Amino acid sequence: MKKLSVPRRAAARGFTLIEIMVVVVIMGVLAALVVPKLLSRTGESKVAAAKVDIATVMQALKLYKLDNQRYPTTEQGLQALLTKPTTGPAANGWKAGGYLEKMPKDPWGNPYQFLSPGIKGEIDVFSYGADGAPGGTGDDADIGSWDN
Repeated sequence: MKKLSVPRRAAARGFTLIEIMVVVVIMGVLAALVVPKLLSRTGESKVAAAKVDIATVMQALKLYKLDNQRYPTTEQGLQALLTKPTTGPAANGWKAGGYLEKMPKDPWGNPYQFLSPGIKGEIDVFSYGADGAPGGTGDDADIGSWDN
């Protein structure tokens, strides 16, 4: 009995250069459409994270005020939420352990800013945004307690 075999050429068939190029072009077109959408979402998520951080710091400042009958001064800064102030007005009702476990940095790695009294409210907690400078638009815009 004779053995039937499949020709080697048919069994070893692969992709042609044209087929590979078509797939690469399709992937490039998809990447060109999807990547900009994803990058804009990154900026939006950082702004949202900054707003959540600011709301958390504002809650801690309200607790500080309940215990001490006043907000910390600009000079005492947000550090007054972590350690009892040693300068400026006394914080006689300051709670051991502080009001925050640690002070968050904004999503761009910069410290949050604090003014007491504030310009836009009784107190202002804010981030300068992606550029780290006052003002700006889009991702560079200032994000503050006045937004919450």
